[in-house]
Amino acid sequence: MKTDERHRAIAEVLRRQSKASVEELMQACGASGATIRRDLEVLAGHGVLRRIHGGARSLIGQGQNPGYGQRELEEQDGKMRIAAAVAGLLADREHVWLDSGSTATAVARALAGRELTLMPMSLQALNAAAGSGATDGARPALLLPGGSVVPGELCFRGPLAESNIRSLRFNTAVLTPCAVDFKDGLLAHDLDDAAVKTAGLESAARVVVAASAAKWQAHARVLVAGLARVDVIVTDRKFSAQDNAELEKYSVEVVSV
Repeated sequence: MKTDERHRAIAEVLRRQSKASVEELMQACGASGATIRRDLEVLAGHGVLRRIHGGARSLIGQGQNPGYGQRELEEQDGKMRIAAAVAGLLADREHVWLDSGSTATAVARALAGRELTLMPMSLQALNAAAGSGATDGARPALLLPGGSVVPGELCFRGPLAESNIRSLRFNTAVLTPCAVDFKDGLLAHDLDDAAVKTAGLESAARVVVAASAAKWQAHARVLVAGLARVDVIVTDRKFSAQDNAELEKYSVEVVSV
Protein backbone atom coordinates (compact mmCIF):
# COMPACT_ATOMS: atom_id res chain seq x y z
CA MET A 1 0.00 0.00 0.00
CA LYS A 2 1.00 3.59 -0.60
CA THR A 3 1.25 5.88 2.41
CA ASP A 4 -2.11 7.62 1.90
CA GLU A 5 -3.80 4.24 1.35
CA ARG A 6 -2.35 2.93 4.63
CA HIS A 7 -3.50 6.04 6.47
CA ARG A 8 -7.05 5.61 5.17
CA ALA A 9 -6.98 1.90 6.04
CA ILE A 10 -5.79 2.61 9.59
CA ALA A 11 -8.48 5.29 10.05
CA GLU A 12 -11.13 2.85 8.79
CA VAL A 13 -10.01 0.09 11.19
CA LEU A 14 -10.17 2.52 14.10
CA ARG A 15 -13.55 3.80 13.00
CA ARG A 16 -14.92 0.25 13.09
CA GLN A 17 -13.44 -0.95 16.36
CA SER A 18 -12.29 2.14 18.31
CA LYS A 19 -8.80 0.78 19.07
CA ALA A 20 -6.32 -1.57 17.42
CA SER A 21 -2.91 -3.06 18.08
CA VAL A 22 0.11 -2.53 15.86
CA GLU A 23 -0.10 -6.22 14.92
CA GLU A 24 -3.73 -5.86 13.78
CA LEU A 25 -2.83 -2.82 11.68
CA MET A 26 0.18 -4.60 10.20
CA GLN A 27 -2.14 -7.35 9.03
CA ALA A 28 -4.76 -4.91 7.70
CA CYS A 29 -2.20 -2.89 5.76
CA GLY A 30 0.36 -5.54 4.83
CA ALA A 31 3.12 -3.36 6.29
CA SER A 32 5.95 -3.76 8.79
CA GLY A 33 5.68 -2.78 12.43
CA ALA A 34 8.13 0.09 11.94
CA THR A 35 6.05 1.46 9.06
CA ILE A 36 2.81 1.24 11.04
CA ARG A 37 4.38 3.01 14.03
CA ARG A 38 5.53 5.86 11.79
CA ASP A 39 2.02 6.06 10.30
CA LEU A 40 0.48 6.22 13.78
CA GLU A 41 2.73 9.12 14.77
CA VAL A 42 1.68 11.04 11.63
CA LEU A 43 -2.02 10.34 12.21
CA ALA A 44 -1.73 11.30 15.86
CA GLY A 45 -0.34 14.64 14.72
CA HIS A 46 -3.41 15.10 12.50
CA GLY A 47 -5.74 14.46 15.43
CA VAL A 48 -7.08 11.19 13.98
CA LEU A 49 -5.96 8.95 16.84
CA ARG A 50 -4.14 8.72 20.17
CA ARG A 51 -1.16 6.45 20.61
CA ILE A 52 -1.54 3.87 23.36
CA HIS A 53 0.77 1.09 24.47
CA GLY A 54 1.05 -1.39 21.62
CA GLY A 55 -1.31 0.39 19.24
CA ALA A 56 -3.74 3.30 18.90
CA ARG A 57 -7.20 4.46 19.93
CA SER A 58 -9.58 6.49 17.77
CA LEU A 59 -10.32 10.04 18.92
CA ILE A 60 -13.76 9.91 17.30
CA GLY A 61 -16.60 8.52 19.37
CA GLN A 62 -19.17 6.28 17.73
CA GLY A 63 -21.81 8.35 15.95
CA GLN A 64 -19.86 11.60 16.24
CA ASN A 65 -18.73 13.86 13.43
CA PRO A 66 -15.30 12.60 12.29
CA GLY A 67 -12.59 15.15 13.07
CA TYR A 68 -11.00 17.29 10.39
CA GLY A 69 -7.80 15.25 10.39
CA GLN A 70 -9.67 12.04 9.65
CA ARG A 71 -11.94 13.60 7.02
CA GLU A 72 -8.92 15.04 5.25
CA LEU A 73 -7.71 11.49 4.59
CA GLU A 74 -10.98 10.37 3.04
CA GLU A 75 -12.05 10.57 -0.63
CA GLN A 76 -9.03 12.67 -1.55
CA ASP A 77 -9.23 12.05 -5.30
CA GLY A 78 -12.94 12.82 -5.40
CA LYS A 79 -12.50 16.02 -3.41
CA MET A 80 -9.78 17.20 -5.80
CA ARG A 81 -12.08 16.63 -8.78
CA ILE A 82 -14.94 18.39 -7.03
CA ALA A 83 -12.69 21.32 -6.13
CA ALA A 84 -11.48 21.71 -9.71
CA ALA A 85 -15.07 21.68 -10.98
CA VAL A 86 -16.18 24.27 -8.41
CA ALA A 87 -13.25 26.52 -9.37
CA GLY A 88 -14.36 26.22 -13.00
CA LEU A 89 -17.80 27.59 -12.08
CA LEU A 90 -16.36 30.78 -10.59
CA ALA A 91 -15.48 33.81 -12.67
CA ASP A 92 -12.53 36.10 -11.95
CA ARG A 93 -13.34 39.05 -9.70
CA GLU A 94 -16.30 37.28 -8.12
CA HIS A 95 -16.93 37.71 -4.40
CA VAL A 96 -17.11 34.19 -2.97
CA TRP A 97 -18.09 32.87 0.46
CA LEU A 98 -16.44 29.51 1.18
CA ASP A 99 -17.64 27.08 3.84
CA SER A 100 -15.34 25.14 6.19
CA GLY A 101 -14.27 21.47 6.07
CA SER A 102 -11.86 19.32 4.11
CA THR A 103 -13.71 19.70 0.79
CA ALA A 104 -13.75 23.47 1.25
CA THR A 105 -10.00 23.41 1.85
CA ALA A 106 -9.56 21.55 -1.44
CA VAL A 107 -11.64 24.25 -3.15
CA ALA A 108 -9.51 26.99 -1.55
CA ARG A 109 -6.37 25.27 -2.84
CA ALA A 110 -7.86 25.22 -6.35
CA LEU A 111 -8.54 28.98 -6.07
CA ALA A 112 -5.07 29.93 -4.81
CA GLY A 113 -3.97 31.48 -8.11
CA ARG A 114 -7.27 33.16 -8.96
CA GLU A 115 -8.15 36.85 -8.96
CA LEU A 116 -11.27 37.01 -6.81
CA THR A 117 -12.40 38.03 -3.34
CA LEU A 118 -12.78 35.11 -0.96
CA MET A 119 -14.11 34.75 2.57
CA PRO A 120 -12.95 31.32 3.83
CA MET A 121 -14.59 29.97 6.97
CA SER A 122 -11.59 28.04 8.31
CA LEU A 123 -7.92 28.64 8.92
CA GLN A 124 -7.08 25.60 6.77
CA ALA A 125 -8.91 27.11 3.80
CA LEU A 126 -7.35 30.51 4.49
CA ASN A 127 -3.85 29.01 4.38
CA ALA A 128 -4.65 26.98 1.27
CA ALA A 129 -5.99 30.00 -0.61
CA ALA A 130 -2.99 32.12 0.38
CA GLY A 131 -0.48 29.42 -0.52
CA SER A 132 -0.08 29.87 -4.28
CA GLY A 133 3.61 30.59 -3.82
CA ALA A 134 3.53 33.20 -6.58
CA THR A 135 5.19 36.52 -5.81
CA ASP A 136 3.69 38.53 -8.66
CA GLY A 137 0.81 36.44 -9.99
CA ALA A 138 -2.91 36.58 -9.31
CA ARG A 139 -4.15 35.57 -5.89
CA PRO A 140 -7.41 35.93 -3.99
CA ALA A 141 -8.15 38.97 -1.85
CA LEU A 142 -8.97 37.32 1.48
CA LEU A 143 -11.61 38.49 3.96
CA LEU A 144 -11.80 37.09 7.49
CA PRO A 145 -15.22 36.67 9.11
CA GLY A 146 -14.06 37.03 12.71
CA GLY A 147 -15.77 35.16 15.50
CA SER A 148 -14.41 32.30 17.59
CA VAL A 149 -12.23 29.49 16.24
CA VAL A 150 -13.28 25.91 17.02
CA PRO A 151 -10.35 23.82 18.35
CA GLY A 152 -9.35 20.99 16.03
CA GLU A 153 -11.66 22.10 13.22
CA LEU A 154 -10.09 25.61 13.13
CA CYS A 155 -13.31 27.00 11.64
CA PHE A 156 -14.95 30.33 12.46
CA ARG A 157 -18.19 30.28 14.46
CA GLY A 158 -20.41 32.47 16.58
CA PRO A 159 -22.55 35.64 16.40
CA LEU A 160 -19.67 37.89 15.29
CA ALA A 161 -18.89 35.65 12.31
CA GLU A 162 -22.57 35.44 11.38
CA SER A 163 -23.04 39.22 11.65
CA ASN A 164 -19.99 39.95 9.49
CA ILE A 165 -21.10 37.47 6.84
CA ARG A 166 -24.57 39.00 6.70
CA SER A 167 -23.11 42.51 6.34
CA LEU A 168 -21.68 41.56 2.92
CA ARG A 169 -23.09 40.38 -0.40
CA PHE A 170 -21.45 37.58 -2.38
CA ASN A 171 -21.84 36.49 -5.98
CA THR A 172 -21.51 32.84 -4.95
CA ALA A 173 -21.62 30.84 -1.73
CA VAL A 174 -19.83 27.48 -1.85
CA LEU A 175 -21.39 25.22 0.77
CA THR A 176 -19.95 21.92 1.96
CA PRO A 177 -22.75 20.33 4.01
CA CYS A 178 -22.16 17.54 6.52
CA ALA A 179 -24.91 15.55 4.83
CA VAL A 180 -27.29 15.89 1.88
CA ASP A 181 -30.72 14.33 1.77
CA PHE A 182 -33.25 14.38 -1.08
CA LYS A 183 -36.08 15.06 1.37
CA ASP A 184 -34.50 17.47 3.86
CA GLY A 185 -31.75 19.04 1.76
CA LEU A 186 -28.54 20.37 3.33
CA LEU A 187 -27.71 19.33 6.89
CA ALA A 188 -25.08 20.16 9.53
CA HIS A 189 -23.93 18.36 12.65
CA ASP A 190 -24.52 21.23 15.10
CA LEU A 191 -26.46 24.45 15.48
CA ASP A 192 -23.42 26.76 15.33
CA ASP A 193 -22.25 25.26 12.03
CA ALA A 194 -25.76 25.44 10.60
CA ALA A 195 -26.07 29.11 11.59
CA VAL A 196 -22.86 30.05 9.78
CA LYS A 197 -23.84 28.05 6.70
CA THR A 198 -27.26 29.72 6.66
CA ALA A 199 -25.67 33.17 6.89
CA GLY A 200 -23.41 32.41 3.94
CA LEU A 201 -26.23 30.98 1.86
CA GLU A 202 -28.56 33.91 2.53
CA SER A 203 -25.88 36.47 1.66
CA ALA A 204 -25.20 35.08 -1.82
CA ALA A 205 -26.90 35.41 -5.19
CA ARG A 206 -25.92 31.87 -6.19
CA VAL A 207 -25.44 28.73 -4.08
CA VAL A 208 -23.03 26.01 -5.18
CA VAL A 209 -22.95 22.84 -3.08
CA ALA A 210 -19.79 20.72 -3.09
CA ALA A 211 -20.70 17.27 -1.77
CA SER A 212 -18.74 14.05 -2.17
CA ALA A 213 -20.54 10.74 -2.55
CA ALA A 214 -20.20 9.98 1.17
CA LYS A 215 -22.25 13.06 2.09
CA TRP A 216 -25.31 11.50 0.44
CA GLN A 217 -25.08 8.54 2.85
CA ALA A 218 -24.12 10.57 5.92
CA HIS A 219 -26.42 11.54 8.76
CA ALA A 220 -26.68 14.94 10.43
CA ARG A 221 -29.36 16.47 12.63
CA VAL A 222 -29.60 20.19 11.89
CA LEU A 223 -31.34 21.55 8.80
CA VAL A 224 -29.54 24.30 6.86
CA ALA A 225 -31.72 24.67 3.74
CA GLY A 226 -33.83 22.67 1.34
CA LEU A 227 -32.60 21.73 -2.12
CA ALA A 228 -34.86 24.38 -3.65
CA ARG A 229 -32.37 26.99 -2.37
CA VAL A 230 -29.48 25.34 -4.25
CA ASP A 231 -28.46 26.37 -7.77
CA VAL A 232 -25.67 23.88 -8.53
CA ILE A 233 -24.51 20.64 -6.92
CA VAL A 234 -20.98 19.41 -7.69
CA THR A 235 -20.51 15.76 -6.72
CA ASP A 236 -18.83 12.48 -7.57
CA ARG A 237 -21.95 10.50 -6.69
CA LYS A 238 -23.49 8.51 -9.52
CA PHE A 239 -27.19 9.36 -9.63
CA SER A 240 -29.93 7.00 -10.71
CA ALA A 241 -32.72 8.08 -13.05
CA GLN A 242 -34.97 8.39 -10.00
CA ASP A 243 -32.40 10.63 -8.28
CA ASN A 244 -32.16 12.87 -11.33
CA ALA A 245 -35.94 13.15 -11.51
CA GLU A 246 -36.00 14.17 -7.85
CA LEU A 247 -33.38 16.87 -8.43
CA GLU A 248 -35.25 18.18 -11.46
CA LYS A 249 -38.18 19.01 -9.15
CA TYR A 250 -35.95 21.59 -7.48
CA SER A 251 -34.38 22.91 -10.73
CA VAL A 252 -30.91 22.01 -9.42
CA GLU A 253 -28.07 21.80 -11.93
CA VAL A 254 -25.81 18.79 -11.29
CA VAL A 255 -22.13 18.76 -12.21
CA SER A 256 -20.77 15.20 -12.04
CA VAL A 257 -17.03 14.67 -11.72
